[in-house]
Amino acid sequence: MAKVLVLYYSSYGHIAKMADAFAVGAREAGAEVDVRRVEETVPPEVAASSGYVVNEAHAVLSDPQELTNYDAIVVGTGTRYGRISSQMAAFWDKAGGVWASGALNGKVGAAFASTATQHGGQETTIFSIITNLLHFGLVIVGLDYGYDGHGSATEVHGSTPYGASTIAGQDGSRQPSETDLNGARYQGRRVAEVAAKLSV
Repeated sequence: MAKVLVLYYSSYGHIAKMADAFAVGAREAGAEVDVRRVEETVPPEVAASSGYVVNEAHAVLSDPQELTNYDAIVVGTGTRYGRISSQMAAFWDKAGGVWASGALNGKVGAAFASTATQHGGQETTIFSIITNLLHFGLVIVGLDYGYDGHGSATEVHGSTPYGASTIAGQDGSRQPSETDLNGARYQGRRVAEVAAKLSV
């Protein structure tokens, strides 16, 4: 049985919902899954005044050494001007010892993201995550075209072949659609399946 970590940063809850969908998909494929969040670096009073939503059901993962306990690592974050959030970047910046040890070489990685608008940087944010994961030696699993949701042209959705994503809307009121969540579930299953094969 593969052991999968879904590690995320979410300001307003959209990415947390996508993380849970990834976990559902990975569990359907027989994996053991932990969903964790990275530490918030914004001062508490700023986070509160900005309406940040913290999912208390997901414990913080602060020690990068814990990454070595998993066969697969799925990373998700909202975009910050087309790239990874500073909170997620700060976590990986602390992981130099893990990188130097080569402990993640050959493990499975995947990425997902959220933006406020269509074409607001989903793919570039996902690529910024993938760049980090490749430096740590992970084998990347995207959201392949076996997922039918890619073909939908009748609704706004965040589906990309590089990873699942969702669109929050300028005011954050749009929640992940079933197309977005199903993409995350599908990619989660694929991550678990590949991890199981590679860990044999």
